[in-house]
Amino acid sequence: MRAIDATSGREIASRVAVADTFFSRLKGLLGREELPPGEAMWIRPCRSVHSFGMKFPIDVVFLDRDMRVVAMTKGLRPGRVSAPPVKSQSVLELPVGVLDAAATVIGNRIEIT
Repeated sequence: MRAIDATSGREIASRVAVADTFFSRLKGLLGREELPPGEAMWIRPCRSVHSFGMKFPIDVVFLDRDMRVVAMTKGLRPGRVSAPPVKSQSVLELPVGVLDAAATVIGNRIEIT
């Protein structure tokens, strides 16, 4: 699967893994050494994330039911917890720097196909 910022027209990930079961959401990116460029993890349903036990920072995009960006956290470092945005329904975790490179901002619509 791919993730495209439909508003800016830029690709934000060419390989999106989906975590949509209890165990896949629980594991998330834990155990990985890095999140390589072009990769992302889409966690659904999800309102908040943590980075306890992770070895690298990530960019986090919080999406509402219509796949619009309702909040973002750039460079969430290991050992942190994100605040849950009110309308968040799913979360897209990305390598650090992707949000800036794609010009993604709150209100943009993300397509995952």
